[in-house]
Amino acid sequence: MIHHTGLLMPPSSPRAAFQLAEPPCASHILVPEHLVEPQPCPPGMMRACSSHARASSGDGLLVLDFTDGLTAAPAAGARGPIPLDGKQLKPDVTRFVCNPLSGELFRVPDIDGTKKTLKWQLVGILTQSDRPNGPPDRYALASFSSNAAAADNDEWSFAVRRFLSQKGEWDEPVVFPSPLPLERPLFVDHDPVTFAGRIWWVDVSWGAISVDPLSDQPELRFVELPGGSVMEPVKDEKRRGLVRYRRLGVSEGRLRYAEASQKEPFVLSSFALDDNGSSWTLEHRVALSRLRVDGGLPLQQEDTPQIGVIDPLNASIMYLKIGVQCISVDMERGKVLGRSLLGDESYTRSCLTALLTPCVLPPWLPSYRIPSAGSFSCFL
Repeated sequence: MIHHTGLLMPPSSPRAAFQLAEPPCASHILVPEHLVEPQPCPPGMMRACSSHARASSGDGLLVLDFTDGLTAAPAAGARGPIPLDGKQLKPDVTRFVCNPLSGELFRVPDIDGTKKTLKWQLVGILTQSDRPNGPPDRYALASFSSNAAAADNDEWSFAVRRFLSQKGEWDEPVVFPSPLPLERPLFVDHDPVTFAGRIWWVDVSWGAISVDPLSDQPELRFVELPGGSVMEPVKDEKRRGLVRYRRLGVSEGRLRYAEASQKEPFVLSSFALDDNGSSWTLEHRVALSRLRVDGGLPLQQEDTPQIGVIDPLNASIMYLKIGVQCISVDMERGKVLGRSLLGDESYTRSCLTALLTPCVLPPWLPSYRIPSAGSFSCFL
């Protein structure tokens, strides 16, 4: 379970440093600074940076992204948070594919030769193996964006860009007609999820769109959230931050959706996507307020539990973020299993997402090398 990524200083190694911890403690990844190449910071400006384990392949590989922008430094004596807008910052984005156990990093080529690629920020990863249950021989990265056909038109289309490891470069965007049942914009700020040979991007107020980037003829599909979870279109300010309380993930080989209500008794619910891929089954539901008294949940009156991740190996276990603590809860037993500190309070509270990324570490991963153009996967 990865909490966040950061820069390793001094930059003394070509590999990432992985600080592994057992959940509910969070692991961390540090990348040598010289590999990211932060832009110079002129006088009167300050750097606005973020780093994130953006996506997991489900078999150990991670997509890391580093966003580096500049903004005007605050006036002397100014207090309080500095409002930041990604579009105004026009940050540089640097991406890596990472093997966390070996520390191997592959610097993903810039899209169209520029780091100004915030439009394609939500990059997911899908791997493929020629051997059953074997290490992957190839992978694809993919991102998507949506656009209205015209300013006064409700018709939407979707563009998908993909990077294939065997080619070593980004393809040109492929435009698809909207697969959505309604002419409504899709708002995605949830990290991509890999499941059933597809990469999924989630609008946590409505549903998920997915594509197989390794297919010769990729097609978009859309799955709505469970009926009671689908919301009417809302304005950005109300929708932003909703991802803290709604998460999509994979556990025990099935796609799962979890949500937590934001008012007492803070009901936590989890659903599994049925085999037909179009309907959901409620699997667990627990009132977290009850665990405050008899289950050891450190829930104060002003706290609202946020969903970190769904345990990828046990679907009844959920990792919650309450304040600066990570709490593991067994929903089936209605019991708190453990807790740990996540880190700096100002850092964790300033982030819109829960900033936890699940990562399964198979036994072959320490000796596995990331496939690249003109090569196959191999072992050290």
